Amino acid sequence: MARTAVRIVAFALLVRLLSVGIAFIANVTFPLYQPEQFTVNQQSHTLWDTFARYDSGWYYGIARNGYQYVPGGRGNLAFFPLYPILMRHVGRLFGTRAFDYYLGGIIISWLAFVVAMLVLHRLASLELSPPEADRAVVFAAIFPFAFFHGVVYTESLFLLLTVATFYGFRTRRWALGGVAGALATATRPNGVLMWPALAWIAWRESRGDRAQQWRAGVAWLLVPAGVITFAAYVYTISGSWLEWYATLKRWGYEPGTNDFSVYGGLVRAILTRPYAFLVTEHAAPYDLLNAGAAAVALVAVPFVWRRLGGAYALFMIVNLYVPLSAGQLEGVGRYCTVLFPMFLWLATLASPVAQYTLVAGFAMFYALCLALFVNIHPIF
Repeated sequence: MARTAVRIVAFALLVRLLSVGIAFIANVTFPLYQPEQFTVNQQSHTLWDTFARYDSGWYYGIARNGYQYVPGGRGNLAFFPLYPILMRHVGRLFGTRAFDYYLGGIIISWLAFVVAMLVLHRLASLELSPPEADRAVVFAAIFPFAFFHGVVYTESLFLLLTVATFYGFRTRRWALGGVAGALATATRPNGVLMWPALAWIAWRESRGDRAQQWRAGVAWLLVPAGVITFAAYVYTISGSWLEWYATLKRWGYEPGTNDFSVYGGLVRAILTRPYAFLVTEHAAPYDLLNAGAAAVALVAVPFVWRRLGGAYALFMIVNLYVPLSAGQLEGVGRYCTVLFPMFLWLATLASPVAQYTLVAGFAMFYALCLALFVNIHPIF
């Protein structure tokens, strides 16, 4: 077990270091697609700025200055608190410069990614053979949008806490599951979407044992404590428990309000005029990359249900429906990086050709998406 852990840690760090190399080369050789919205060290830097684009600036603002309520506007209440809180406290170990806060975020993301790979392997080992568990870690690390695990974003922390929650529930470690779940719901709004799947696992693992049922119930009820606590804080500064959700909608995210016509239009364009669509439509390449990630996840759902059980599939269904029903593709690829049951299923594919093709395809698109992110294309 110790040798396995060392191997996984070495692999995770190697992925992060290779990603830094790719990002640096992309930043040196390719022109920026648009001007930088901010820099890590108050002036452009071809290495350090690759870690912080788009939402990274919002997390920095919260870490340094806290939350500000903007009535009727696009404030930072849409961003949940655990990651910027950790970013603040780790960053202040180095100082109070902007760079120190961003460095704190990088350390959190890298550390969370390494530990997430360890916990994912432990969870995969409950369901899969040892070689399959190893492959699940590889697929999770090189998924085309998995580069977000190494930058100042919440993905790696959220993945760690989500996998730890499922591992706790799956192994009847109810305290671990409940606390990790509460922290996950304090990290991202969609953290609470794991609640139905956890109810399924809690029922299955505690069935027939009254004492276990009580412990499972307490753990399950603890999971939404993160979002409830944040909502209570938001109420103190805005007068509304749901102002964080209202702010989120002002960013254009309104789950459940769309008829999915945007996806039909994308499919028609690809089938009828692929060249013209990709060349003339500004958002076409980015929409296609996001849609491709979502397509892989959607295809995986029935196989996840069959191979791993309904709880894992339910987790994927809910976490796919919410962003896809918002009527836009931006961010969908990033949301798929935490759908860990997909990686567990992909690891079970028996054909060596399929495995090698997936590794090669994932790695190529990983490098592409990372380069686009670094050069400030709309991949966020």
